[in-house]
Amino acid sequence: MPETVLPDAEVREVLGTDKVVFEPLVHNPKNGVTAGVWRVVAADGGRAAVLKLLTRNKPASGRWAATDDPRHWNYWRREAHVYESGLARTWQPFGIRAPRLLAAVERPDGDVALWLEDVRGEPATSWTLARHIEHARRLGAAQGASGGTSDNPWLSHRFLREYTGSNTLGQELLDDDEAWQQPLVRDHFPRGLRPDMVRLRHDREWFLHIMESLPRSLGHLDHWPANLCGAGPETVLLDWAFTGDGALGEDLGNYLPDSVFDLFVPAARLPEYAARAFEAYVRGLREGGWNGDEQLVRLAVCASAVKYDWLTALMLARAGEEQLDYGGSRAVSAELRYRERGLTLAFLAGWAEEARTLAPRLGFPEAPSGR
Repeated sequence: MPETVLPDAEVREVLGTDKVVFEPLVHNPKNGVTAGVWRVVAADGGRAAVLKLLTRNKPASGRWAATDDPRHWNYWRREAHVYESGLARTWQPFGIRAPRLLAAVERPDGDVALWLEDVRGEPATSWTLARHIEHARRLGAAQGASGGTSDNPWLSHRFLREYTGSNTLGQELLDDDEAWQQPLVRDHFPRGLRPDMVRLRHDREWFLHIMESLPRSLGHLDHWPANLCGAGPETVLLDWAFTGDGALGEDLGNYLPDSVFDLFVPAARLPEYAARAFEAYVRGLREGGWNGDEQLVRLAVCASAVKYDWLTALMLARAGEEQLDYGGSRAVSAELRYRERGLTLAFLAGWAEEARTLAPRLGFPEAPSGR
């Protein structure tokens, strides 16, 4: 670990000692806004904290490059703003909180060191289905009470459009017969998935228009089990770097498929899981005081399938590569990954079709005709 990451004075201020050991924590190493994430523990076994170093100076290619645009989804300093402003505590009355901010230090090189509470609890990657569903209720209550999006100028806007538009790898393979005949794809993707995913790509602009026209809420926008853990009666939500304006229901529409895409929940449970979680989310919205039409929320959840329009192309592009887990530290079964993701993409195709049916009933334009 470079000494510049851990200045002695900074460590003494937070942990009361400069004799520490550190442990790198799993994160997305490709993202240019994150120089690293570490658990830092006093050598005597005493206090501990998590250090997350935000930067705009890390080389990163393409879509993961850091930006100074405060509205862009990958604005480098957003997470520091979220903590410093207190916005990260917005959902605490509903049982969802961020780690406590211990210190935010402006480094001489322009980086920002976030020193955060070291939360030790049950990671959501190993939660029961019932606990995921209870989290959906809490999320609904929090977003139902938030009353729209904060006007802070550093919150992300048009996240879904910019994020999906930046994922371009392999898109030309959607119409490539040979790509669909690769063994992992041919043997593990459900029949009929190809035309459904090609149509989802073709209809992207329509889905994005729908999502941008629905009721708004403060969104975490990176809501998936790896960013959650249980700490007693509370849920701790990590990584607020994308936080901003989202459709009401968009976070749930991200959370449910990501639970399966990353092998935390079996794909066979997804229909039951999604149905129960949606019911819980709507119940939470009502508890939080939201009195709108729940069909608009249903449309947001279903139309959020567009976020994964790029994933099929990525799977086609990487069907010949070793399959690694999030963070790239270990291999996962390629057959399992392609089977589970294929089933989940097929489920999302069902969401997309439901959105096409529901939207005109609610006064939105009809989707383009399939090709």
